[in-house]
Amino acid sequence: MFWMFLVSLVAMLGSLYYSEIAGYNPCTLCWYQRIFMYSQVFILGLASFRKDKKVMPYIYLLSAIGLLIAVYHYIMQLSQVDSVFCELVGYSASCSETFFLSMGYITIPLMAASAFLLIILLGVLRGRN
Repeated sequence: MFWMFLVSLVAMLGSLYYSEIAGYNPCTLCWYQRIFMYSQVFILGLASFRKDKKVMPYIYLLSAIGLLIAVYHYIMQLSQVDSVFCELVGYSASCSETFFLSMGYITIPLMAASAFLLIILLGVLRGRN
Protein backbone atom coordinates (compact mmCIF):
# COMPACT_ATOMS: atom_id res chain seq x y z
CA MET A 1 0.00 0.00 0.00
CA PHE A 2 2.97 2.29 0.57
CA TRP A 3 3.82 2.17 -3.15
CA MET A 4 0.29 3.22 -4.07
CA PHE A 5 0.62 6.12 -1.63
CA LEU A 6 3.94 7.06 -3.21
CA VAL A 7 2.43 7.05 -6.74
CA SER A 8 -0.45 9.29 -5.64
CA LEU A 9 1.93 11.63 -3.78
CA VAL A 10 4.24 12.00 -6.79
CA ALA A 11 1.21 12.65 -9.03
CA MET A 12 -0.08 15.31 -6.65
CA LEU A 13 3.31 17.02 -6.34
CA GLY A 14 3.75 16.87 -10.12
CA SER A 15 0.40 18.53 -10.77
CA LEU A 16 1.16 21.21 -8.18
CA TYR A 17 4.51 21.83 -9.86
CA TYR A 18 2.89 22.32 -13.27
CA SER A 19 0.27 24.73 -11.94
CA GLU A 20 2.14 26.64 -9.23
CA ILE A 21 5.74 26.71 -10.49
CA ALA A 22 5.52 26.19 -14.27
CA GLY A 23 2.43 28.43 -14.41
CA TYR A 24 0.07 26.15 -16.35
CA ASN A 25 -3.54 27.05 -15.61
CA PRO A 26 -5.47 23.79 -14.97
CA CYS A 27 -8.65 23.24 -16.97
CA THR A 28 -11.90 21.90 -15.53
CA LEU A 29 -11.06 18.29 -16.37
CA CYS A 30 -7.65 18.74 -14.73
CA TRP A 31 -9.43 19.84 -11.55
CA TYR A 32 -11.67 16.77 -11.64
CA GLN A 33 -8.61 14.52 -12.00
CA ARG A 34 -6.96 16.34 -9.10
CA ILE A 35 -9.97 15.72 -6.88
CA PHE A 36 -9.74 11.98 -7.46
CA MET A 37 -5.94 11.85 -7.09
CA TYR A 38 -5.43 14.23 -4.17
CA SER A 39 -7.99 12.44 -2.01
CA GLN A 40 -6.06 9.20 -2.49
CA VAL A 41 -2.89 10.77 -1.08
CA PHE A 42 -4.56 11.23 2.30
CA ILE A 43 -6.51 7.97 2.27
CA LEU A 44 -3.50 5.87 1.21
CA GLY A 45 -1.13 7.75 3.51
CA LEU A 46 -3.28 7.10 6.56
CA ALA A 47 -4.07 3.54 5.48
CA SER A 48 -0.36 2.80 4.99
CA PHE A 49 0.46 4.20 8.40
CA ARG A 50 -2.32 2.21 10.10
CA LYS A 51 -1.92 -0.85 7.85
CA ASP A 52 -5.63 -0.63 7.03
CA LYS A 53 -6.57 -2.83 4.05
CA LYS A 54 -10.26 -1.95 4.13
CA VAL A 55 -9.78 1.19 2.03
CA MET A 56 -9.12 -0.70 -1.21
CA PRO A 57 -12.70 -0.54 -2.58
CA TYR A 58 -12.59 3.25 -2.21
CA ILE A 59 -9.18 3.46 -3.86
CA TYR A 60 -10.33 1.32 -6.79
CA LEU A 61 -13.41 3.50 -7.26
CA LEU A 62 -11.50 6.79 -7.06
CA SER A 63 -8.82 5.50 -9.43
CA ALA A 64 -11.30 4.07 -11.95
CA ILE A 65 -13.27 7.32 -12.15
CA GLY A 66 -10.07 9.36 -12.35
CA LEU A 67 -8.75 7.05 -15.07
CA LEU A 68 -11.92 7.50 -17.14
CA ILE A 69 -11.71 11.29 -16.85
CA ALA A 70 -7.99 11.29 -17.73
CA VAL A 71 -8.49 9.04 -20.78
CA TYR A 72 -11.39 11.23 -21.96
CA HIS A 73 -9.21 14.32 -21.49
CA TYR A 74 -6.30 12.74 -23.37
CA ILE A 75 -8.54 11.81 -26.31
CA MET A 76 -9.87 15.38 -26.37
CA GLN A 77 -6.34 16.74 -26.53
CA LEU A 78 -5.44 14.41 -29.39
CA SER A 79 -8.56 15.37 -31.35
CA GLN A 80 -8.35 19.09 -30.43
CA VAL A 81 -12.08 19.19 -29.64
CA ASP A 82 -13.26 21.24 -26.66
CA SER A 83 -15.23 19.52 -23.93
CA VAL A 84 -18.69 20.47 -22.79
CA PHE A 85 -17.23 20.66 -19.27
CA CYS A 86 -14.73 23.36 -20.20
CA GLU A 87 -17.29 25.39 -22.11
CA LEU A 88 -19.47 25.65 -19.00
CA VAL A 89 -16.81 27.53 -17.06
CA GLY A 90 -15.59 30.67 -18.79
CA TYR A 91 -12.46 31.23 -16.69
CA SER A 92 -11.02 27.74 -17.20
CA ALA A 93 -8.18 26.93 -19.57
CA SER A 94 -9.19 25.03 -22.69
CA CYS A 95 -9.31 21.29 -22.04
CA SER A 96 -8.03 20.57 -25.54
CA GLU A 97 -4.94 22.77 -25.10
CA THR A 98 -1.73 20.79 -24.66
CA PHE A 99 0.60 22.55 -22.22
CA PHE A 100 3.16 19.77 -22.05
CA LEU A 101 4.13 17.30 -24.77
CA SER A 102 7.01 14.85 -24.55
CA MET A 103 8.06 12.24 -27.12
CA GLY A 104 5.14 13.29 -29.31
CA TYR A 105 2.40 11.69 -27.23
CA ILE A 106 2.95 12.12 -23.46
CA THR A 107 0.71 14.85 -22.04
CA ILE A 108 -0.37 15.74 -18.52
CA PRO A 109 -3.67 13.79 -18.81
CA LEU A 110 -1.72 10.73 -20.03
CA MET A 111 0.57 11.01 -17.00
CA ALA A 112 -2.52 11.20 -14.76
CA ALA A 113 -4.08 8.19 -16.49
CA SER A 114 -0.82 6.27 -16.01
CA ALA A 115 -0.80 7.10 -12.29
CA PHE A 116 -4.44 6.03 -11.82
CA LEU A 117 -3.79 2.80 -13.72
CA LEU A 118 -0.61 2.10 -11.76
CA ILE A 119 -2.48 2.53 -8.47
CA ILE A 120 -5.13 0.05 -9.64
CA LEU A 121 -2.49 -2.46 -10.81
CA LEU A 122 -0.49 -2.17 -7.58
CA GLY A 123 -3.68 -2.77 -5.61
CA VAL A 124 -4.56 -5.85 -7.66
CA LEU A 125 -1.03 -7.24 -7.35
CA ARG A 126 -1.07 -6.52 -3.62
CA GLY A 127 -4.36 -8.39 -3.29
CA ARG A 128 -2.89 -11.51 -4.91
CA ASN A 129 -0.09 -11.78 -2.36
